[in-house]
Amino acid sequence: MLKELILKNRSYRRFYQSERISATQLREWVDLARNSASARNAQPLKYILSTDETFNARIFEHLAWAGYLSYWAGPEEGERPSAYIIMLHDTLIAGNYLCDDGIAAQSMLLGATEAGFGGCIIHSVNRDKLGELLNLSDQYKIIQVLALGKPKETVVLEDMKGGDVKYWRDENHVHHVPKRALDEIILEIK
Repeated sequence: MLKELILKNRSYRRFYQSERISATQLREWVDLARNSASARNAQPLKYILSTDETFNARIFEHLAWAGYLSYWAGPEEGERPSAYIIMLHDTLIAGNYLCDDGIAAQSMLLGATEAGFGGCIIHSVNRDKLGELLNLSDQYKIIQVLALGKPKETVVLEDMKGGDVKYWRDENHVHHVPKRALDEIILEIK
């Protein structure tokens, strides 16, 4: 069951925007992150949730999508996320968040996947502008944004060829993600 969830948990970038996610559902996914491991158990992460269409449109303006797809400016209206979770570092709790962001993001995305949704971790964010929009104090630093919704695209994993890690889309807009072979990433000590 866990492997199935992990294989379904892809970086989706196009959604059925009209398929809404409730604030309650977002809270449940953040609760998964809250109950996940935290380095030193410091728990320095905070979250801002948005399901409001108007506010989502304003968040969207400060995000960049799919660096390897340079010809694509991101999802069009109607294919944009229906919700966002903005992950913040509370600098008054701890000077750094170590690996907590990855653990929390994976926990929330697995929860979304289990509920029939999907998402994308967006680290390419105009933090200054988004911080202004959110009216954040200096205490909080934006780490990344989870874009969430009902996936409107097919993402397939395939064996990496020639060491090329770049994902790509075919003529049918299927998103292909190359993965290294298991034997390539496990080193044997002799």
